[in-house]
Amino acid sequence: MNFTWLKYIKYLILSRHRRGHGIHSPFVFNLVSDVFRNKTDARVVLNIEGIRKKNLSDNRIITVTDLGAGSYKMNNSRRKVSDIVKYSAVSEKYGSLLHQLARRFGQYGIIELGTSAGISTMYLASASDTALVSAIEGCKETAGIAKENFSLAGITNVNLLTGSFDEILPGLLHRDAPPGMVFIDGNHRKEPAIKYFNMIADVSDKNTVIILDDIHSCREMEEAWSFISDHHKVSVTIDIFRMGIVFFRKGLSRSHYIIRY
Repeated sequence: MNFTWLKYIKYLILSRHRRGHGIHSPFVFNLVSDVFRNKTDARVVLNIEGIRKKNLSDNRIITVTDLGAGSYKMNNSRRKVSDIVKYSAVSEKYGSLLHQLARRFGQYGIIELGTSAGISTMYLASASDTALVSAIEGCKETAGIAKENFSLAGITNVNLLTGSFDEILPGLLHRDAPPGMVFIDGNHRKEPAIKYFNMIADVSDKNTVIILDDIHSCREMEEAWSFISDHHKVSVTIDIFRMGIVFFRKGLSRSHYIIRY
C-alpha cells in the first residue's frame, strides 16, 4: 500500500463528520454548514465541466515547462492537453468547494499559484464578477490553453500572469490591501510551499484565507503542512485531505480540524 493510501486511511479514521457534528468551534461549524455543504449553481458547474469534457478530448500536444516539482504522473515535457487536464485539474467536487470559499472570502481579491489549464481558476472566478483573480502559471503553452478556456467560459475577471512565482508573487502581495484568498497549487515541495506561505502570511490580516493543495501527496508536503499549521499567526487550520485551509482570525482559539469532505 502506497504512502497516499495509508494517509487517506488515517484521515478517514480521524476526520470529523462532514455535517459538522462534534465540531465545537462556532466559526468552523458555520463554515462546514454554510460553505462546505452549499451547492454551487448548476449553470456554473455545467459551463466549467463542459469545458473540462472538451479538454479531455483534446489531443493537441504542447511542450510544458515545469518550474516547480513537476508532475508525478507526467514525466515527459511533451504532453497532451487531455492528460494535463486529467491529471492536474481539480475535480468537480473540489472545484465547487473552491467556488464556495471564493464566494465567502474572495471579495478582497484572489491569488492562484499554479493555473494549469484553468479549471480551478474558472471555479474561483465564477464566484463573483467583481472579484479579480490574479492567476500565475509558469508555462506559456499551458497558460495559452487556460486563456482559451476562460474565453469559452465567458470569464473576464482573471488576470493571467505567466512566469515564476518568485518573480510575480511579491508584486501581487505588495498592494494597498492584503489578499482575501490565496490558492497554492504549484511547486509541491516543502521549501517552496513554506516560502510562499510565509510571504503571504507576512501581509495577511484576519480576512485572509490560504488554501494549500495536495497536502498529503508526499512526505515533503506533509512536512510543509505541519510547519504551516504551527505558524505563530495561524489561528485555525482545516485538513480535508486533498487540501488544507488556513485562517488568521483573531479572537479564535488556536485549533486544528480534520474534516470529512
